[in-house]
Amino acid sequence: MDQYFIIDFDSTFTQVEALDELARISLRKHPDRENIYKQIEDYTNAAMEGRLSFSESLAARVKLVQANRDHLKQLITHLKKKVSTSFSRNSNFFRQHQDNVYIVSGGFKEFITPVVTDYFIKKDNIYANTFVFDENDNIVGYDSENPLSQEGGKVKLLKKMDLQGEIFGIGDGYSDFQLKESGLIKKFFAFTENIERKSVAEKADHVTPSFDEFLYINKLPRAISYPKNRIKCLVVGHVGQEALDQMEKEGYDIRQKETIEEKYLEEAGVLLCDEINQPTPEQLENADRLKVIGCFGRVASRRLAETACENGIIIFDDPKYNPRNVDFIPKRVISFMNEGKTHMSCNFPDLQPPRNDNTHRIIHIHTNVPGILAQINDVFARHNINIVGEFLVTNQQIGYVLTDIYSGYSKQVISELKNIDHTIKLRLLY
Repeated sequence: MDQYFIIDFDSTFTQVEALDELARISLRKHPDRENIYKQIEDYTNAAMEGRLSFSESLAARVKLVQANRDHLKQLITHLKKKVSTSFSRNSNFFRQHQDNVYIVSGGFKEFITPVVTDYFIKKDNIYANTFVFDENDNIVGYDSENPLSQEGGKVKLLKKMDLQGEIFGIGDGYSDFQLKESGLIKKFFAFTENIERKSVAEKADHVTPSFDEFLYINKLPRAISYPKNRIKCLVVGHVGQEALDQMEKEGYDIRQKETIEEKYLEEAGVLLCDEINQPTPEQLENADRLKVIGCFGRVASRRLAETACENGIIIFDDPKYNPRNVDFIPKRVISFMNEGKTHMSCNFPDLQPPRNDNTHRIIHIHTNVPGILAQINDVFARHNINIVGEFLVTNQQIGYVLTDIYSGYSKQVISELKNIDHTIKLRLLY
């Protein structure tokens, strides 16, 4: 059965509400601009939360904006920089499914089309409102005959489209939920990467904090193998807000605790700690999910670094009070988690692999004994898998192999790689 994906634009495909942003451009010099911004924002939220009809909200907002075509050009440039992070990194999904992805929005084609077509979305699959201009290119209204300008417009439109197959709706607002309420779509996913509207999230089939999460639970091709929102980042001790902001922007599930307790460490994929609050070597023995430690200070002992290495856990540390560590540590952690880079680790061999697009990257960490690389490549050879790129680095304790291969392999490949003798950890990056 065909699958179709109905995706909202404002606060979903992009991080912002476009009409609100247009007002900030067009009213930049208006003496009462802050009051007007607030009115527009209130109308937006009232409609998105189902407290005001969409048609009433739209009419009021367009009237307040006072914009023209030049303002729209500025808006488009701005919106291209505000595409939601998880949508941006999954452009390959849109290329592969361009016949089945639809943008359905109460926004306007004049600014939506130039943004989403950069992501392989077909113009014919973009459904939105259109502005009406006067002879001086000022926006004076919109096509009120368009169903998307009316209350329940998305429901009316989808009935006309008559798509035959499984339909998934992704959005942040009440008009998106109405598709589920009407029975026209199989599942509604409340998208909360940018904003969470409680009244909408409570009614959704699934709350998805990122597009990665949506693709993961529906077993669809994606840029990263495992959504960041499912990875817990344990934070203990004095860790600067700038570092936390970077991890939150990446989408990690941040959990701040006063001390390192085993029950929290065993759940964590990432640990950020200061020099005073570090795990013991014994605690690391049971931290099977832990992949990386970012220590704001020096590692407590050689034994801790070696125990981490023996368990496939990489550590990045930095001198205490070094002014750059608030930026240095999270960047190193993120580079390892996203691309497998180990540069400037205190316990892993150094590797800075280039990124190979359109491939899957697999990390194999093993005890440093002879013959492991040959066994890894034997698995790929037996399954007729071509290797695009491969890197091996070692230290006295471990071997670290990073392999880029094309997609299309079976789960059996991963299973066989995990079962190679002396394997410590196996991880699929993207």
